[in-house]
Amino acid sequence: MTRARLDKKKTDMASMFDGVARRYDITNDAMTFGLARLWRREITKSVDPRPGDRILDLAAGTGVSSVPLQRAGAQVVAGDISEGMLDVGRQKHPEIEFVYADATDLPFDDDSFDAVTITYGLRNVQNPELALHEMLRVLKPGGRLVIAEFSTLESAPLHTVYSEYIMAALPAIARAVSSNPDAYVYLAESIREWPDQVTLAHLIRDAGFDQVKYRNLTGGIVAVHHALKPQAGAEAPAAPSAARSDSDGSRADAGDTGPRSGSDDAPARDSASDGDHDVEVRLAVEAADARPEPGA
Repeated sequence: MTRARLDKKKTDMASMFDGVARRYDITNDAMTFGLARLWRREITKSVDPRPGDRILDLAAGTGVSSVPLQRAGAQVVAGDISEGMLDVGRQKHPEIEFVYADATDLPFDDDSFDAVTITYGLRNVQNPELALHEMLRVLKPGGRLVIAEFSTLESAPLHTVYSEYIMAALPAIARAVSSNPDAYVYLAESIREWPDQVTLAHLIRDAGFDQVKYRNLTGGIVAVHHALKPQAGAEAPAAPSAARSDSDGSRADAGDTGPRSGSDDAPARDSASDGDHDVEVRLAVEAADARPEPGA
């Protein structure tokens, strides 16, 4: 087994990632021309790790995404289905707890975590809807969900060019730096097949989350979705409305019912037609964006 297929069988996914574990982080940096590190900083800000928080980092791999959360004072549990990734992570970061964790059947009690995050991993799950329900279950009421995933560029012509690029260039780059270049054929295919930002926002909302938001990074190559688990006894989450997406570095919000704790300004509303007038996706604008990077 050198690569997984789009049916995303768990054993195939684990085997594929076992095979790339040793050079996985180096390969990611090479394939994104260093952008992965910039995205990671923005993702960490969206998670908003706080001292004493218990955070579940799913699809954590070797723990690269877990380290800045731990440095901020949070208690981090790094979960993955690849034992190869987990072994490398334990060797590199013994201060972090690494556990085998299937996103569709999480080995944790209800209401266990202040935040759950998954970075570039949800599209590798065979049943994303079930995984979202599991993330909701293990979050405490009011807990934060942050999903970072490759997504759809804001410009349709550029997205077409980008889709052709990833199918041609990613495997070629991987052949130069990866121990298993065929695995990156799956990576390219899975990115092309993954739903866009609005569709993912609906999946999150339908799983029971509230205040669903997203923010685009690098024009939509990556999208960061943010949501909250409703407080006990709260009304069912309201359907969001169609909103424009945000570009890197800017901070705009649309459709929020109110500012988050620590935010000074009430959010403005901004809607744009996206072919579905009954829904709105609110842009992820975190008060944490103004905070210094954890561990800096």
